[in-house]
Amino acid sequence: MFILNSSDPVPLYKQLYHQIREQILSGKLPAETRLPSVRQMATELSASCNTVDGAYQELFAEGYIYSRPRSGYFVSALDQEVAPHALAGRPCKNEYPPAASRFIYDFHPARLDPESFPRELWRKCLIEGVRRDSHELSHYGDLQGDWHLRRLIQGYLEKSRGVICGPDQIIVSAGLHQSLEIVAHLLQEDHALIAVEDPGYHLPRAVFQNHAYAVGPVPVGQAGIDLDRLRAGSATIAYVTPSHQLPLGYVMPVANRLALIEWADSGGRYIIEDDYDSELRYQGNPIPSLQGLRPTGNIIYSGTFSKIFSPALRLSYLVLPYSLLARYRQLYRGYNSSVSLIEQRAMAAFMEQGHWERHIRRMRTVYKKKHDTLLRSVATSFGSRAVVIGQGAGLHVVITLPEASCSEAEIIERARQKGIRLIPFSDFHTTGQSESVTLMLGFGGMTGSEIEQGIALLAEIC
Repeated sequence: MFILNSSDPVPLYKQLYHQIREQILSGKLPAETRLPSVRQMATELSASCNTVDGAYQELFAEGYIYSRPRSGYFVSALDQEVAPHALAGRPCKNEYPPAASRFIYDFHPARLDPESFPRELWRKCLIEGVRRDSHELSHYGDLQGDWHLRRLIQGYLEKSRGVICGPDQIIVSAGLHQSLEIVAHLLQEDHALIAVEDPGYHLPRAVFQNHAYAVGPVPVGQAGIDLDRLRAGSATIAYVTPSHQLPLGYVMPVANRLALIEWADSGGRYIIEDDYDSELRYQGNPIPSLQGLRPTGNIIYSGTFSKIFSPALRLSYLVLPYSLLARYRQLYRGYNSSVSLIEQRAMAAFMEQGHWERHIRRMRTVYKKKHDTLLRSVATSFGSRAVVIGQGAGLHVVITLPEASCSEAEIIERARQKGIRLIPFSDFHTTGQSESVTLMLGFGGMTGSEIEQGIALLAEIC
């Protein structure tokens, strides 16, 4: 007995295919059983012959049934011990993605303002990206990315970040994880140990470990990565966030930057400079890049459009030193760019028409207001119980609670029950955790009133 449901989003022929397949696998339809003819089955189900024929053809193609001339379809003999398990009893596959957990107050540090994306401008730039030199859409683009976009990135980096490079040094990539995959692959032949900031971003640790590197955590202080500990170790690569340390927000002083560059140059080592949110600085001018201090040094610069424009776009870039370009082109000569040419062209149009710099100025104003609201709320609700770390930039603020009576895990669970989302700060530690309870409070995705209400409720929980 087979039943078709016309209101089910699964096509009717697929419904019939799944039901017959399940009965074959479960043994309810034993080998050599003759199936009803297409017309007979269609009549029994009040369905079209095309529906039944479609199901039979798929079962036939996969070997579940076979045909005999002028006799119809029969169930094939299957070894039940090695055949796939029957589908009976399994939960039905959901044709739609599960609903994401909803929080009233979401302090995730990577969320952006939901109204910030310039939809209409981006739509126009996408259309322009399709129309411009449309004949080029019939083949793969440049391995390193669209030349026009790379030239615009080069000009923007030189003007805003002090990065000195040529467009030929820039690689457009699909997010930071792919940029790090490329770097890990490039350096794998001569390097085996990478130093990472502790606490620091988890992604570099994961990517380099997946490429069989050993990862050495190095403590971070107000002057950035501990240079004495770095020199004492045997790492030959250092991953750093010198302009806004993730997660503590410290800025590495120029003396330490020069010392770090000397560490790299003196021993054939490499620095990976992640400049992930350099545009969002609310006090003073943006901090110039490490790369700009030694453009010919062993510094790999990484930037992204995700933190201020859209993480959904998956558009980042690397600036490789010339010493690595030949190896990159040799290793990746058979590859193609992983970023849509249309989206690259759209971003090029967005930058060329001045929208990018206007967007940065607008978002810097929007996020500064939220940043200041968060600081005021922490001062009002927590008072002297909280010590603020790393304010003045980015999309998050870190606070420590020296006298907290409960653990980080307890606070996070209590917050979850009240509709508050917190990311465990302990996830940023490679080993151990902070001496006192530390909370990372992102503010980008909430309104001012939500920030105030969320902080007030969080203070009650802590």
